[in-house]
Amino acid sequence: MALEKITMPQLGESVTEGTISQWLVAPGDHVNKYDALAEVLTDKVTAEIPSSFTGTIKELIAQEDETLDVGAVICILETEAGAGDAEPQEATATVETTKSEPTLNAPKKVTTKQSPATGRFSPAVLTLAAEHSIDLSNVSGTGRDGRITRKDVLAYVENGAPIEPKSLPTEPKVAPKQQSITPMPTSRNGDREIPVDGIRKAIAKHMVSSKHEIPHAWMMVEADATGLVRHRDALKNKFKAEEGYSLTYFAFFVKAVAQALKEYPILNSTWAGDTIIERADINISIAVATDNHLFVPVIKNADEKSIKGIAREITELAAKARTGKLTQDDMSGGTFTVNSTGSFGSVQSMGIINHPQAAILQVESIVKRPVVIDDMIAIRNMVNLCLSIDHRILDGLVAGRFLSKVKENIETITKANTPIY
Repeated sequence: MALEKITMPQLGESVTEGTISQWLVAPGDHVNKYDALAEVLTDKVTAEIPSSFTGTIKELIAQEDETLDVGAVICILETEAGAGDAEPQEATATVETTKSEPTLNAPKKVTTKQSPATGRFSPAVLTLAAEHSIDLSNVSGTGRDGRITRKDVLAYVENGAPIEPKSLPTEPKVAPKQQSITPMPTSRNGDREIPVDGIRKAIAKHMVSSKHEIPHAWMMVEADATGLVRHRDALKNKFKAEEGYSLTYFAFFVKAVAQALKEYPILNSTWAGDTIIERADINISIAVATDNHLFVPVIKNADEKSIKGIAREITELAAKARTGKLTQDDMSGGTFTVNSTGSFGSVQSMGIINHPQAAILQVESIVKRPVVIDDMIAIRNMVNLCLSIDHRILDGLVAGRFLSKVKENIETITKANTPIY
């Protein structure tokens, strides 16, 4: 017999940690190689961790709702001698969150075996403590070996005092007088409480991170989309009959943005502390909303695809998001986000940048408006393009030039010069 360790796998590009959302096995259970052991939540996906061995669960090291670094041991398996070497763990992910690439300047990876005395804490704990200005020496840990978990920090924020672990009783501690903690709201009679699931928590965490870490700036231009509307409307019925999916306006906008990014690649970049990483591939993240959640799958190498190809990917990714079938690969690698806020009637909005990208473009509703052309009033199909930028990377000059190029690409769409295939 031999004891084998199962560790937290890397569930996406640059992912540094994961949270055990649910164990699917218990000590004493027999599992086969590739059987699912646990569901793990990251800021990108929810994934099942497969077993690398055939054997019996000896011990579950990690607790449910505990966050661990990539490579940390989560459980121990007892295997028969000669069972063979394990293949690298590779989780088959079913995406349940938004998101985007994790930050490149995240806190350094630290061991999850810690205690308040050592002063070593997981990135999730450090992030929460920084957000709420908490001195972790005032927080008691209920995790393994007295480790401070996210639950302990969140409880401290909510209650103004630490949770004392049952197995490690300590003297009550009082929060410093200078620390002001805002109490959590409570419901009143008639209110409805909606539980916050793991997906919504991940979205909330990512949005807070984006707003806190990225200095946002915003600008808008309006574009005349009359040629685009005429070209698309002339083709849409035939296209749907032949291809089996819709030719949407959004496919044209994604193509126009991808072409503009080739001319202004600095918008296709990432802030990395002492460097700016200008991405070679143009991978467009698109926002797809379901009834309760928002997903951001990615169209890879959008600049190399035809409008037909982009339309097909938009349809496929949206369908996968709404049926819970998005994969880890569908969600990873985005370099710039385009959001079709106009699909629900918006005419002006300011998007939160999809961290760690440099910008997000909101495409608003196409509406008929009177405009002046050659000193005459005409009715045209106009659309507002709203750009949010990371002001560490981009200034108004280059952002304005990029928006002008997108505007030009849209306004020059015609049947004669814009092939679909």
